[in-house]
Order: sequence, then C-alpha cells, then structure tokens
Amino acid sequence: MKFSKRKVEQPEINLIPFIDVLLVVLIFLMLSTTYSKFTELQVKLPAADTEQSKDYPKEIIVAVGSDGRYAVGKQAVDGKGVQPVAALLREATGGVKNTVVVISADALASHQSVITVMEAARLAGLSQITFAAQQSQ
Repeated sequence: MKFSKRKVEQPEINLIPFIDVLLVVLIFLMLSTTYSKFTELQVKLPAADTEQSKDYPKEIIVAVGSDGRYAVGKQAVDGKGVQPVAALLREATGGVKNTVVVISADALASHQSVITVMEAARLAGLSQITFAAQQSQ
C-alpha cells in the first residue's frame, strides 16, 4: 500500500477584517474625544455699540479698578468687601430706592469684583443696575 502525502497548506491570516475593526475603533475615538485647552485660549471680549448715554433721574456711578478697588461716586471705598460698598451706596442714595447703579468696571477687573458691587447694591435695596461700556471703533 502506497500512501500519498497530502500537501500541507500554510495557514494565512486575513488582515482585512482586522483593519476594518481598527478603523471603526479609530473613528469612534476621534468622535468621542474632547479637546479642551482652556488655558491656551486668548479671549478678547467684544466692544459694545453704545447709544447716547441716558440721563437717569438719580444715578450713582460705582467704579471698579483692575486691582479690585472701588469708588462710589468720587469717594474711594475703604476695604474690598461687600459691606463697605453697600454702606457707601446707602449713604449716597439718601434713602431713594429708584436710584440707578451704573457699574463702570475696568476691562481687566475680575468678575468677582463686579459681582461684589451687584451684591452690595442688592443689600442697599437698589435693584436697577446698568453697566458702562466704551463705544466700539
């Protein structure tokens, strides 16, 4: 009896399904990844197109400096908290409740400084607040 030898086939790896799966995973990762680089953003706030300034019957201008100092009218505030600003606002209004508070904040002033003025106006019983802006050029 003579046995014939079978040809041994070499196993081969089919790479096409593997590549398809990798492409799907790559697309999924690209779509689901968020790129957040908040520290590298350079933000330039827009200028406002202002109308002619309105004359309010009674207004108090509160200036906020870039270093966090405040001035109510032309009087500087001692301290940087809410209470000193509220006390000067109460004094400047003389008990008139429909007084408009105009916040004139420096472009580099912190948001917290502006919020402090708004909170002081609330404590002083003043609810009408507006912001001063420069005209865009």
